[in-house]
Order: sequence, then structure tokens, then C-alpha cells
Amino acid sequence: MKPIQVGLMADPAAPTEIAQQLSDLGPPGGEDREAWDIEIVSEPFSMDCEDVDTALARLRDHARQHEWDVVIGLTELPFRDEDEGRYLLAETDPERRAAVLSLPALGGIGMQPRARHAVRALVSGMAATARDADSEPLPRFTSRWRLLVGMVLANRPWLLVPGLKSALVAALTTGAVATINSTVWLLAGSLSSWRLIVATIASIALIVAWLIIDGGLWDRPDDNSADAKERSRLYNTSTLVTLTIGVILCYLALYVVNLAWALFVLDPAVMGGYLNKPLGYGDLFTLTWFVASAATVGGALGSGLESEEAIRAAAYSKREEERRNRLAAGRT
Repeated sequence: MKPIQVGLMADPAAPTEIAQQLSDLGPPGGEDREAWDIEIVSEPFSMDCEDVDTALARLRDHARQHEWDVVIGLTELPFRDEDEGRYLLAETDPERRAAVLSLPALGGIGMQPRARHAVRALVSGMAATARDADSEPLPRFTSRWRLLVGMVLANRPWLLVPGLKSALVAALTTGAVATINSTVWLLAGSLSSWRLIVATIASIALIVAWLIIDGGLWDRPDDNSADAKERSRLYNTSTLVTLTIGVILCYLALYVVNLAWALFVLDPAVMGGYLNKPLGYGDLFTLTWFVASAATVGGALGSGLESEEAIRAAAYSKREEERRNRLAAGRT
């Protein structure tokens, strides 16, 4: 039996990485493993968040060029049903055997096995049937949250840390100096817990705002339509959450390093004698807490970014802009 030629078109970066792990995909049940011949192409086929029809049209064009029997597009962009306003997991055109799968709609957690299951189901369904175009919407009450989680995890906020390496070094230097400053000891000891909490939140918020403004990451609607505004809200929310998680990780790393430094160089008894009050090792945790907040603002804001690309990658709108530019370049 001649194997079914299956094409996997994947947007660059994360979708391509997932697609490459599907090269051994076979029919359900593991029977006749040679029945599917998988070919993977990494190319930005998706352009606009809502334009699923354009994405399907591009996939059909590629299927004709490569002589694929079935083509599946993998993208990290969200798609939305224009009629019902619900976010989609997949949009299929079984008659032409083309489908597009929105990876963030899988929820982010367990992305690889979920993508494997979804692609197998799509290929099996289109290879066996031919009917009108069909959509698979997400549950109405959880679709936005599920999609948002998928988008944030696709952004991989932990990779923001290398992009802030210069800022972290500056903050660590500021913190190391501040830790041995007696005035800082006095200030840290005078602050209540709620003020320290406010200082932490404020320092993280300032850095996130600085990253957005400095990197031009805030997305603005292309027009005044409800769909454009909804897309911008989704993009901006995912950017805010991604940057906040990344900055919190940097803050925790800064706290741990400063705490180790404080425990190594400071003696609570000597500090207490200088301040004329009894101090213990627990006070070093409070001191480090205050220093971490102050150093985050003073050190990070005074330094440049190690990698602007790492910061811009946290914004869906910037990646969408890059896709459009690559598509336009490919047509010239």
C-alpha cells in the first residue's frame, strides 16, 4: 500500500521543535507504521491572529507544491471563530485535507504528547473522510485562560533571565555593596513586613514597565474593531504575565545570591552592637529582602539589556511582526 504523504508546516521556533518530534508519527494503534510518510517544513505560514482562512489557503498551496496528501500547520498563534467569538484548537478543511493547529490552545502543559495526539487525530480524520470545513472550538468558559497559559508557556519566560544578564550583574553588584552598609541595616530593620511586600511588588512592577517601554512591547489594535481590540488584549496580557514571571525568577535569584553573601560576610552580633539593638540571623533574611528590592530597581534600571531579542521574544505581537516581514520578504 502506498503510504499517505503527510506534510507538517511549522512556524519557526517552538512549533518547529514540536514538529520535528513528530517525524515518526503513525496511525492510531501503531498498526502499519509505514502508512504515513511525514515531511516537515519550517516556514512562517500564519500571518494574522484571526486570519485562519489565509493560513489554510497557504497550507493548501504548499500541499500542491510538495504533492502532499494531507497537510497540517502548527502555529503558536491563537485563532478565533469570527461568528461565535470562541478560540479554536484547530480549523480543518477535510475536503482539501488541510488543517491548522493552534499549539497554545493545547494548554501549554504536556504540550508534546497533546500535540502528538491532536496531529494524529487530524491526519486520521482527514485521511479517512471528506466533508465540509470544520472547527474545533475550545470550551467557552475556559478557552481564554487555557489559551493564555499556552501562550505564556510558549513564550518560555525562564529564558528571559539570560536576556537580563547585564541587569542582574549590576543588581548583584549594587546588592553586595548595600548589604555591608550600616544605613541599609537601619532602614531594613525599620520597615514592617507590609512595607517590604509593597517594595517587592513595586520593584518588580517597575522593571516590567521598563522592559515594555524600552522594548516597545505594548501592542496596539490595528483598527477599532472588537476583534483587533481582543487580539491586543490577549497579546498584552500574555506579554505582561511572561515578563512578570521572568522578572520574579530574576528577583528570586538575586535574593538567594545576596542572602548567601550576607550570611558569609555579616555577623548579627556585630551588627547589633553597631545599631545598639539585639539582632539574629533571621534579621539577615529581612535585610536581604530589602536589599533585593532596592538593588532590582537601582541596579537593573541603570544597565542595558544583554539581549534585546530575548526580551522581544516575550511579546507575541513582535513575533507576529517578524512573521509578516518574513512572509513579505519571501514574496519579493
